Amino acid sequence: MRFLSTRGQTPPLGFSDAVATGLAPDGGLYLPESLPDLSGDLPRLAALDYPALCADFLARFATDIPLETLRALVAASYPRFTHPDIAPLRTLRPGLHVLELFHGPTLAFKDFALQLLGELYGHQCRVRGEAINVLGATSGDTGAAAIHGLLGRPGTAIFILYPYGRVSPLQERQMACTGAANVHALAIDGTFDDAQTALKEIFADQDFRLRHRLSAVNSINLARILAQCVYYLWAWLRLPPAERATAEFVVPTGNFGNVFAGWLLRRMGVPLGGFRVATNQNDILHRLFTTGEYRLGPVLPSLAPSMDIQVASNFERFLYYAVNRDPAQVREVMAAFRREGAVRLPGFRADGLRASRATDAEIPGLIARVHREFGYVADPHTACGFQDLASDRPSVVLATASPAKFPDTLRAAIGLEPVHPSLEALKSRPIVRHRLPADAGAIRDYVRAHAVR
Repeated sequence: MRFLSTRGQTPPLGFSDAVATGLAPDGGLYLPESLPDLSGDLPRLAALDYPALCADFLARFATDIPLETLRALVAASYPRFTHPDIAPLRTLRPGLHVLELFHGPTLAFKDFALQLLGELYGHQCRVRGEAINVLGATSGDTGAAAIHGLLGRPGTAIFILYPYGRVSPLQERQMACTGAANVHALAIDGTFDDAQTALKEIFADQDFRLRHRLSAVNSINLARILAQCVYYLWAWLRLPPAERATAEFVVPTGNFGNVFAGWLLRRMGVPLGGFRVATNQNDILHRLFTTGEYRLGPVLPSLAPSMDIQVASNFERFLYYAVNRDPAQVREVMAAFRREGAVRLPGFRADGLRASRATDAEIPGLIARVHREFGYVADPHTACGFQDLASDRPSVVLATASPAKFPDTLRAAIGLEPVHPSLEALKSRPIVRHRLPADAGAIRDYVRAHAVR
């Protein structure tokens, strides 16, 4: 299978090259040239465990990796998950389910893709005999998950940009307390969007990118999206059959990659009922789906920091399908957004997507209500998903992070302070971070000085 850029001005690549490249040279994002139809294969897939389901799904895309090799890479991605189901589906009451995605090594949904991506990078280094330098920006959980996917791997270095003072203390410790020589936690003076803008500028420097063999670990990387499709398929197959056609998947998201993965799976013939994009007070996606306008706004620090984003990078992939896969229109819309900071897209209210928002004033009350009604402890991001639950259909709320990562918010909301041994162990370790301005030149200089060769 080949993979195309959403902007249509770079040659198609195979799976491994698209993963290694990350951001396309023309600034676009890679997508499959065509999508498989899974509709006739669903009964067989229902019998598979999570790793087997993941390998079966990815084999449709990773056609340049031998099947047995792919199965081995997938199998190596999930032993550090602590729940036997990998992604357990819990029922709070009939018609209301929680898909728990926080049982991986860094206690967040990003582990599903980034443990696998670490294995794919390791495979690439072995097969090609080349080192790789991985660069990413994070608003909280991506950085930790990416780091733990590459921790101590030979021939790799990882550079993670995060907004200094705008992630939770435990999220920062997961990035800056590993003690691994190949990990570089770069605390940026600015917002996540500032860090992501600098990252895209660095990847646009093709000479620098090629010389240092840079690869992107953000959700702009194709492998991230495909790996996340799998847990939607897994959950849908485990819903009561009577709920499958109508169940709404409720997805806390700021960068749109998590919900886009489910939406893409539906285009592959899996009849998911619909999606609700659950945002915090940084609500560019809520505004898009309720007004049809995609407009920049200020980034406000919040109780759900992983969603403190105003430029949703995976929006471009969704746009590509919305304009009937016309890369010229994608280029036009993205250029207008970059130039003016806003575009009107009224058609984006359709196609099974809606949105909700929860402010910092509302999140503690949502946490308290979920705990009072169901005895369930939700982290601040997951709590946003319980705002505006559908009354006319089943709901599956994606639990994107462990509540133990946000003890202060949980203590204030319900008087409980969840703990996790892996997080407790971090509290005594020294923080090793490097403060940098949100400037592509300064970040480029740091990468140049510390990249593996």
